[in-house]
Amino acid sequence: MSYMGLDVGQTGCKAVVFDEKGNQLSLSYREYQTIVPREGWAELDSEEVVASCFTVIKEAQKSCPHDPVQGLGISTMGEAFTPIGQNGAYLANAMITFDTRAADITVKWSRQFGLKKLYEATGHTAHPMFSIFKLLWLKENRKSVFTKAVKFLCFEDLLQHALGLDPHISWCLAGRTMMFNVKTHDWDDDILEAVGIKKSQLSCPSPSGKKIGKISPDIAKSLGFSEDVVVASAGHDQPLGALGAGVIDTGKAMYATGTSECITPAFGNPVMTEELFKNNICTYDYVLEGMYTTVSFSLTGGNILKWFRDEWGQVEVKESEATGENAYELLLKKIGNRPSGLLVLPYFTPSGTPYFDTEVPGALIGLRLSTKREEVLRALLEGVAFEMRLNLNILEHSGIHLDELRAIGGGAKSNIWTQLKADVLNKPITTVQVTEAACFAAAMLSCSALTGEPARSIAGRWVKTGSVIHPDPENAGAYTVRFETYKKLYPAIKALKI
Repeated sequence: MSYMGLDVGQTGCKAVVFDEKGNQLSLSYREYQTIVPREGWAELDSEEVVASCFTVIKEAQKSCPHDPVQGLGISTMGEAFTPIGQNGAYLANAMITFDTRAADITVKWSRQFGLKKLYEATGHTAHPMFSIFKLLWLKENRKSVFTKAVKFLCFEDLLQHALGLDPHISWCLAGRTMMFNVKTHDWDDDILEAVGIKKSQLSCPSPSGKKIGKISPDIAKSLGFSEDVVVASAGHDQPLGALGAGVIDTGKAMYATGTSECITPAFGNPVMTEELFKNNICTYDYVLEGMYTTVSFSLTGGNILKWFRDEWGQVEVKESEATGENAYELLLKKIGNRPSGLLVLPYFTPSGTPYFDTEVPGALIGLRLSTKREEVLRALLEGVAFEMRLNLNILEHSGIHLDELRAIGGGAKSNIWTQLKADVLNKPITTVQVTEAACFAAAMLSCSALTGEPARSIAGRWVKTGSVIHPDPENAGAYTVRFETYKKLYPAIKALKI
C-alpha cells in the first residue's frame, strides 16, 4: 500500500508516491506556462494544469507497480480559482497569487465593507492576491463569466471535480479566499452577500485529512490505478509544507526557501492582535484540526541568488558547466563566514509581510571601492534574513514564540546559507531529510483518511530530521546590533520616494 501527494504550484505540478513508512518511491514533474497578457496580470490555463496533473499522477503511480497507490492528497497554491460553467466548461483562466489587477478594487471594496470587520472574520488583511478581490474584478470586468459561473473552484477542489468527486475545499485553502470565517469554519454569509455569490457556488469546506471519496472508476482506470484510490482533503501548500517538515507542536515553524521565503508556524488558538493586523500577518487554519497558522514571507528569497548568478556569476556558471558542481554552491562557498559590511533592503520584488509594499525598491548601502563581489552576495542574503527576523519579532510580540525552525526548500540544501540564516535570526535551524514537503504532507493526510491514524502520529513516524545548525555566538551578536539599523532602513528608503 502506498500514498500519493500531488502538489499544484504556480510554475508546475508534481506527484510523489510514498510507502507506508514514508519512504519516497517515485516522483513525476511537469512545468506549464504562466500567461502574462499585460503588466500586473498573471494567469494559468486551468485545462493545461489539470492535464499536467493527470500526466504526473499517471507517471508517478506507474513507477511503483508492486506497491499500488490507495490514497491521494492534493496540495495547491493559494488564492487562484477557476470559474466553471453549467456544462462543466472552464470559463476563464485562473488568476494566480502575483496577479495584481484587482488593486484598485481591493482598496475601495474593503474600506466600504470594513477593514477590521473583514480581518476579524477571515484573519487576513486586504490584498489583491486574494480570491475575493479577483472575483470582484471578474464581476466588474468580465460580467458574462461571473454570471455564467455555477462554481468557483480553487485548484484542490478543481482537481477533485476532475477526478469525478463532489468537490470539497480544505479549511486552510478556503482561508486564502478571504471569504471563509476562520472561527466558524464556514463561508461567511456577510462577505458572500457583499460579493454577490452563493454558498452553492463554492465547495463544501472540510478539515484537512478527511476522506472526500474515491476516484471515479473510469478515471482511475485511465490513470492506471490498479485499486480504489481514496482522495483526502489536504490544502494550501505552505501549511502542508510545515506538516511535511514535522511541525506538529507549538513553538516550531517551517522555514521554506524557494523563489520566496516563508515562515509557517503552528499554534493552538487563533491569534488576532492589533499588531498582526497592522503588519498584514494573517491567522488561519492549520492542517492539523484544532490548530492555526500564519505565513510570514518575503517575496524576495532564492530569486535574489538566481539574479546574482545570472548578472554577476558568469565565472561560476562556466565552472559549473565544466565540473558539474552546482553554480549556486560555487558562489556560496565564496561569501565567507563573517558578517558583511553592507546593508540591504531586499525589496527586489514587491515586499511581503509586514508592509505589502509594491513600490519601494531594494537598496544596497555601504559600498566602497574595496567592496568585493562576494561581500555583495552575502549582504543580499543577510538582507532577506533580516526581513524574516523582522517578521519573527512581530510574531513574538503577539505571543507566537518559536524555539525551532525546520528548513525546507532548495536553500535548505546549503549549510553555508542555512548557517547565515541561523546567525541572523539567532535561532537554531533543523534540516529535514524529505525535500518534497508539501507532497509528503498531502500523502500523510491521505494515509490518515484511509487508515484512521492521526496525521500528527504519521508525521511523527515519517519525518526524519537531519543536522541542527546552531547560531555562531559572535556572528549572532553582531547581527543583533545591525538589526536595529536594519529596522530603520525601510522608512528611510520609502521617504526618498525613488
